Amino acid sequence: MATLRELKGRIGSVSSTEKITGAMKMISSAKMRKAEQALRRLVPFRQGIQGIIANLLTSDAEFTSPLTEVRETRRVALLVFGSDDGLCGAYNTNLSKYACARVDELRATRGEALPVEVYAVGTKMLKALVSRLKDDSRTAVALAAGVDSKSDGSAVKALLESLMQRFVAGELDAVELLYMHYHSAGRQRAATVQMLPVDPAALAAESGTAPARAGRPYLYEPDAAAIFSSLLPMHLLAVLQDAFAENRASEQAARVMAMQAASDNARKLLEQLQLEYNKLRQQGITTELLDIVGGQARD
Repeated sequence: MATLRELKGRIGSVSSTEKITGAMKMISSAKMRKAEQALRRLVPFRQGIQGIIANLLTSDAEFTSPLTEVRETRRVALLVFGSDDGLCGAYNTNLSKYACARVDELRATRGEALPVEVYAVGTKMLKALVSRLKDDSRTAVALAAGVDSKSDGSAVKALLESLMQRFVAGELDAVELLYMHYHSAGRQRAATVQMLPVDPAALAAESGTAPARAGRPYLYEPDAAAIFSSLLPMHLLAVLQDAFAENRASEQAARVMAMQAASDNARKLLEQLQLEYNKLRQQGITTELLDIVGGQARD
């Protein structure tokens, strides 16, 4: 049985843990709100780009882009977003499971011998993916070069340019983004977005352009093809930045939930230890009183 001194030490340790997890929850909550604001700021830009492209697609102009070329899939790249820091519960574990399921799905539809390149955004995600895919010789796992889960706009743009160059050169036939879509602080869902090749029809449907605007005559300067070719990279940059922002918000939300759970567990353990401490202390007092009463009776 633990002594009063030992219980007092454990109570102090658990109490300190509860305070630390509570403070970490507050910090993560502030970071989550900041990430939410960044996510909301991206929405108007992305919707504006999509609306312009949708208007182009409803015109009678003809244009193509190498970024929309659909070809036989011989090599696919998956960009899996995770975290560089821990203490976010099962966030990276769940996403790595989802990525492995997506690899299996791709091979089921496009051939079992399909080579897949999996790039992790975040060192914790890299570790989770390596542990799951290390025995799969058809899948190459690496850390996404030049970026992490906290990367700014310049790093994201450099990553996009690298992916577009490889796609146009024929080194990659498809690029997909896998991340946690942020719905709210308590709800995030794994999502897959096909970044390359760009599907113009899906883009037009996603933009939500009103039918009344479709077919309206436009004058394009310099021409529709040049505008379309300029807008597609901007659209892809918006999509990639959106994935980074969704990942940051979801990571902090997962950390808030993990710290809340840790704080609740510490509070429950603290109550149990305090009860045990009080019982042991009361038992000691009772024993001392009995000794005193017994001594007086003998006298």
